[in-house]
Amino acid sequence: MNFTKHLLGAAAAAAMSATLPAWAAVSADEAARLKGELTPLGAEKAANKDGSIPAWSGGMSTPIAGDKAGGRRGDPFKGDKPLFSIDAKNADQHAERLTEGTKAMLKKYPDSFRVDVYKTHRTMAAPQWVYDNTFRNATRGRLDGPVPKGVYGGIPFPIPKTGEEVMWNHILRWNGISWTFANTWYQLTTDGRAVMVSDNVGDQQFPYYYPDGNAETFEKGDGNFWFVRIRTSAPALRAGEALLAHENIDPNKLQTWVYLTGQRRVRKLPNACCDAPTPAAAGVMSFDEIYTFTGRLDRFDWKILGKKEMFIPYNANNFFQPKTDAEVLGKHHVNPDHMRWELHRVWVVEATLKAGQRHQAPRSRYYCDEDSWTCVLGDRWDANGQLWKTLWTQTVVAPDMPGIVVGSTGFNDLLSGAAFVGQLYNSKPTQIGVVPKRADSHFTPDALSGESVR
Repeated sequence: MNFTKHLLGAAAAAAMSATLPAWAAVSADEAARLKGELTPLGAEKAANKDGSIPAWSGGMSTPIAGDKAGGRRGDPFKGDKPLFSIDAKNADQHAERLTEGTKAMLKKYPDSFRVDVYKTHRTMAAPQWVYDNTFRNATRGRLDGPVPKGVYGGIPFPIPKTGEEVMWNHILRWNGISWTFANTWYQLTTDGRAVMVSDNVGDQQFPYYYPDGNAETFEKGDGNFWFVRIRTSAPALRAGEALLAHENIDPNKLQTWVYLTGQRRVRKLPNACCDAPTPAAAGVMSFDEIYTFTGRLDRFDWKILGKKEMFIPYNANNFFQPKTDAEVLGKHHVNPDHMRWELHRVWVVEATLKAGQRHQAPRSRYYCDEDSWTCVLGDRWDANGQLWKTLWTQTVVAPDMPGIVVGSTGFNDLLSGAAFVGQLYNSKPTQIGVVPKRADSHFTPDALSGESVR
């Protein structure tokens, strides 16, 4: 498909969305595109004009050499070499395919930051039942205010018409059903020191993707779509802390609890959203900066700016290969030697703070991969209109799901020079272990309290 024509088409669709009701699902004829020109999850199936983005051919669902069940993950593209590198000297030549945040990083750290661009691999895959549910969601999914209705077990809006729908696709992306993790989180100070803020083990589960559910039972239930439990073992000051979150389809029903060792009790957080600091990152990162964006949408007006071909972090299994965190951490950002960037089509969505609402970043822009719907990059501007933070999230190939799962995540503060790198798996023997579904009782305050005594 001609890229210029497609971009104009996406922009036209975004303009039309201003006059369409937010609850409108697509027609049966339009949904049929998911079984033709589009992938089952809503991406363009065809290659781009020059073939630098290949056609989608089913993604990756075969085992990766080096993968160990419940252990470390291998790199399916370990023989790949960078096609070229982008640094401060040649950034202008590639400006159209770089985010504002990436360009700012190249300018701010000309001696250490670069973008190594590799061959593009379209690895996203999902089980057939996820594809089937996505197809059903296309014609019945709608937004009732900020809440999706009529959707379950697949991408909620595979043919999006509004910015809110793109962001819900990111929030409800296929991410497996249940997995366990152990990772470390670091703050990078302005003088270039890496300070560990937490060493965690935890569990995640996604009730929205339970195979035996459906849209009707999900809506009649409690609406929780994501459970996460995190237990902290280091540094010593935080050892024994724990966090439990129930992300809900209705933003007013979000619930988060923390276990405080000094009080030996579980307490519910009063404001676990938006720009409030999250205890999971020792308060360095806000709740809605996790995985580029996590949280409620109703504080902002959302607009699709178009669809573009951009260089983004992708297929980051190579980042998992070094055996220590120190190898992948630089002084002001992650070590570019271990970052893989590829050319992919992304939805570009801008968020503008609604009148009467408050947020430290009144304007943001997000870049969401068309294949997985993961928003892998984001930029935030402060109240003075200055580009303030650039956010990033890696995608990792996990054919045992099958699918793409988020890996390390973080941000750079472009004004202060500080940075944050979360979820480093390099020093751990287990790197995102897919496990059988647990009982929902595992993700309750009582269970958190029972295992958090110190």
